[in-house]
Amino acid sequence: MAKKKERQPFPRGFWVIWTTVAIDLIGFGIVLPILPQYAERFGAGAAVIGLLSATFSLAQLVFAPVWGKLSDRIGRKPIIILSLCGTAVGSLVTGFAGALWILFLGRIIDGISGASVSVAQAAVADISPARQRARYMGLIGAAFGVGFVAGPIIGSLAALVDPKAPFFVAAAIAATNALIALKRLPETAHGVAGHPLARPDVVAAREAEAAAANADAENIAEAPALDGPGIVEPAHGVFHHAHADHTSPARRAEIIRLIVIAFVGIVAFSGFEATFSLLASNRYGLGLSGTAAVFAGIGVVLVGVQGGLVGPVTRRLGETRTLRFGLISNCFGLFVLAFDLGWAGLVVALLLLTVGQGLLTPTLSSAVAGRAGSDTGVWLGWQQSAGGAGRVVGPLAAGALFQWAGMGWPYAVGAALAAFALTLLPGRPKSASAVTAG
Repeated sequence: MAKKKERQPFPRGFWVIWTTVAIDLIGFGIVLPILPQYAERFGAGAAVIGLLSATFSLAQLVFAPVWGKLSDRIGRKPIIILSLCGTAVGSLVTGFAGALWILFLGRIIDGISGASVSVAQAAVADISPARQRARYMGLIGAAFGVGFVAGPIIGSLAALVDPKAPFFVAAAIAATNALIALKRLPETAHGVAGHPLARPDVVAAREAEAAAANADAENIAEAPALDGPGIVEPAHGVFHHAHADHTSPARRAEIIRLIVIAFVGIVAFSGFEATFSLLASNRYGLGLSGTAAVFAGIGVVLVGVQGGLVGPVTRRLGETRTLRFGLISNCFGLFVLAFDLGWAGLVVALLLLTVGQGLLTPTLSSAVAGRAGSDTGVWLGWQQSAGGAGRVVGPLAAGALFQWAGMGWPYAVGAALAAFALTLLPGRPKSASAVTAG
């Protein structure tokens, strides 16, 4: 009788990192839905509100790589704690704002501090055995869904008390999260060989954990679908390959193409996010509560996909084919949404789009981390900045298309962008064939 395969335990510290990210994103989810109406109290029109939303992403665009690079030098924990404190300050400034420029200041501070997710992803990459990296990135991605569902609910209830209350609640959540992280969050860089903060005993323990995980896993030579540097070579973790040139032009070119894919994907998806409430109202007659329910449903699906499907799918298909599947799903979902096919068409479109994006985001992070080596924090920071740029470009472009070209055009163009991203996917690394050939 074949021995029953046991599920691998999570690395020490993983759930502390996950909880830190989830609580941070709940705070973000509190602010996001009510910020436009709050800005209207200061006389802001639609264009100014759009600029206010873009300000956060622009600040994040500039500073995320800075924080990522700094985390590669001084460690992940202090940067995550600093980011959470900055979020608390930014939320307080927004809540106490007495003028529009102070509101902008609050969003800028919050954007500058918005490094927690990329640095947390780097921390997860630090502690993840190579074969499990995509699964753990997917679970971190599921925290977005938690924030997407819980945040708006908490914010809506707080707003019943006072329009400023949601910002104070978000600040309290961020500050409490920082205090908890100060005590419980592990410094994952201690276990990364070659890092300035590396400790020999922690590195040895981490390598032993990775070796045990690889020993219990299937033979990688019998699973050629597991492509990507670090995944195809079980003897070497992402940070433990002594001879790989992670800064080679070929490797750097692959990472840049993945980051461009991330940018294009976010442009398409954020354009959908920015205009869907308008589409829901004009085409389907949904009000604010109905639209909010749809977004909550999207969050639930994202949690399910990123928490339960990413690991099995990437193990079966490999990272490159998972990315291809996600982009194709996004392409068809956006294309269906471009046309009025009734409620059935809407359900199919949203399922395709949510599943596709749920697979795409964490797998992209895993693919970048697998190629970045000891510069993981830097490159994940650049990926987050690309996402920030996409969240500036996407809503602006989609809004213009919706208003001047027609309500279906943002999604048709988004489908074309997803198709274009398919052409940018890097091929299977040569090292994969070398390992799996025998």
